[in-house]
Amino acid sequence: MCLTCFRFLVYQDILKDQWSPALTIKTALLSLQALLCSPEPGDPQDAEVAKMYKEDISSFDRTAKFWTEMYAKETNKEDAISRVCEMGFDRSSAKKALEKHGWDESAAVNELLGGI
Repeated sequence: MCLTCFRFLVYQDILKDQWSPALTIKTALLSLQALLCSPEPGDPQDAEVAKMYKEDISSFDRTAKFWTEMYAKETNKEDAISRVCEMGFDRSSAKKALEKHGWDESAAVNELLGGI
């Protein structure tokens, strides 16, 4: 999430320059989790995202959910193949197009339709 980008850069600095043997992987992961769970809209990396967070939290939450669903979850490849096949394409062509386009269903279907 962009609101945590700046804080994450600080976190990376701590790992790089201020690391000590007392900082375990568990401690580092707990610190990262805390950063991701507490956005700081008062000192944002992305002012537009911070504005949405402050002024319309429900839109912010919907947008965050969309981006998470779109980019932060593993694609179920079999489901993607099935959805493309439901559009009338054979399994082999669907799988090949999906693999070529990083499992992006829209790009795969666009290719299968001849780039329309």
